[in-house]
Amino acid sequence: MDHTEGQERLQIDLNCDMGEGFGAYAFGHDEELLPLITSANLACGFHAGDPSVMRLTVGKCLEAGVAVGAHPGLPDRQGFGRRVMAMKPEEIYDCMLYQIAALEGFVRAAGGRLQHVKPHGALYHMANSSRDAAEAVIRAVASLDEELYLYAQSGSLVLELAEQLGLRTVAEAFADRRYQADGTLMPRHLPGAAALTEAEAAEQALRVVQEGAVHAAGGQAIPVRAGTICIHGDSSTAVQTALAVRQALEANNVRVCRPSSDG
Repeated sequence: MDHTEGQERLQIDLNCDMGEGFGAYAFGHDEELLPLITSANLACGFHAGDPSVMRLTVGKCLEAGVAVGAHPGLPDRQGFGRRVMAMKPEEIYDCMLYQIAALEGFVRAAGGRLQHVKPHGALYHMANSSRDAAEAVIRAVASLDEELYLYAQSGSLVLELAEQLGLRTVAEAFADRRYQADGTLMPRHLPGAAALTEAEAAEQALRVVQEGAVHAAGGQAIPVRAGTICIHGDSSTAVQTALAVRQALEANNVRVCRPSSDG
């Protein structure tokens, strides 16, 4: 997010998880979402997606001018990558590198360039709290391409460590998830954790950009530094939410664009 003085506009990247289908079929509303976002996080085959979906979704993103990022997850299709697994750091590294490199191959073959990496689901949260997991994630990104951005949750351990090591980072906030008082996301199994209305999601996104904060479930203002805001593509109201968020940002003179500097 660009807090500059004078007449320069605030700016933010909008990202969305995509390519979560199997065979030749996308899961969710990928094509409807593409005109509304600026970056896409594509499943790489472990928690969702497969080679055909990866190729097709990469092509659609590049046609739409949407930046492509890898969304590697744990090898857990039944749990959609949202169940924590006991993995050694080298196993996390191997899983990350395998998936990122696979997606990068499709992007390069289509004439594009991979922009970023954003771990998925349980892996994302493991890297937020476990130093071993965080270091494995960082090492996988840096060893493949130091020009890649790492998308990581605002205030997380992995973001802090990546910044200390000089990795290109973009801090992330969420429009369609509720926060707890400690700044973490409310677990999905709790009532209301992912049940924001389109208006609530738009208000939360705008507050992140304008105030650098979100309101926790208990009403507390939580500081949030973010260069990108996520909208989950697997929600039944994802398109309406993305449209409401984008309209609210643009109506308030916020430029929606890809990251242009470290987040």
